[in-house]
Amino acid sequence: MVSLKLQKRLAASVLKCGKRKIWLDPNEVTEISMANSRQNIRKLVQDGLVIRKPERIHSRARTRRRLEAKRKGRHTGTGKRRGTNKARMPQAVIWMRRQRVLRRMLRKYREAKKIDKHLYHELYAKCKGNVFKNKRVLMEFIHKAKATKAREED
Repeated sequence: MVSLKLQKRLAASVLKCGKRKIWLDPNEVTEISMANSRQNIRKLVQDGLVIRKPERIHSRARTRRRLEAKRKGRHTGTGKRRGTNKARMPQAVIWMRRQRVLRRMLRKYREAKKIDKHLYHELYAKCKGNVFKNKRVLMEFIHKAKATKAREED
């Protein structure tokens, strides 16, 4: 058995891939062993004695199926969890989301002239001070504030 190390290396260089992707025809070993230059290797590639093997397939089918199941809530029990609740869903992220929701709502109300800039500023500060736990509570507070203001004006 002749060593075809050189030919494999040259073929890898010519075909721009790794040595593991090179196939040398076992029936034409003598002819391949004669090739000692890149030019000769290119000729062998044209003749089909040296072939670049196809990429190995790494299927994501199982992963996709598992993710599909996870979306339905499978495989997420206590035994599957590594981090604490606060590591899995950080408090900072929850806080930022809530602030953005509340501030967006305040802005919308101010632009729609449902609240004036003074009430807006007061509520903005209250939002930052963690007074409202969600949009509904803030909305109720606004309705109450408007009602009391209307009552005072009468």
